Amino acid sequence: MAENFANGSGAQPQLRFRDDAPHEEPAVTLDSFLDQSNATAVRLETGEDARALLPFLDRLALVEVSFPTFRDGRGYSAGRLLREAGYTGELRAAGDVLVDQIPFMRRCGFDSFAPDAPIDAGVLDTALARYDHVYQPAAGGRVPVWKLRHG
Repeated sequence: MAENFANGSGAQPQLRFRDDAPHEEPAVTLDSFLDQSNATAVRLETGEDARALLPFLDRLALVEVSFPTFRDGRGYSAGRLLREAGYTGELRAAGDVLVDQIPFMRRCGFDSFAPDAPIDAGVLDTALARYDHVYQPAAGGRVPVWKLRHG
């Protein structure tokens, strides 16, 4: 279940689906991350290639992906790419994140959210419970309905 946080400023998570403590270190830009050896949190802006992080997944505790507008879906691809490559740290969606997008972001592997606007807990619970089954495998780990039927 999600852990709720008070409305934060910047990219502080308001919702987390993780059991570990929130990562406190501020995320640095991708360019700054690639230029230093000690950062453990990075922020991907729209259009930046998540594949640049693949050699560093073992040392990253947080990857924050920017969603500047709800219409821009490139962050979904970044999240799924990182999860499929084996990233297990916190994956945060930050920005114009709408409540009805969160279930789909969860399927792509996002487990932390810092939306620009507050999220109503009841509406989120309804959105997360909307679909009993999924049809394709994804980073979220839910078993597709065809596999439940046919093993």
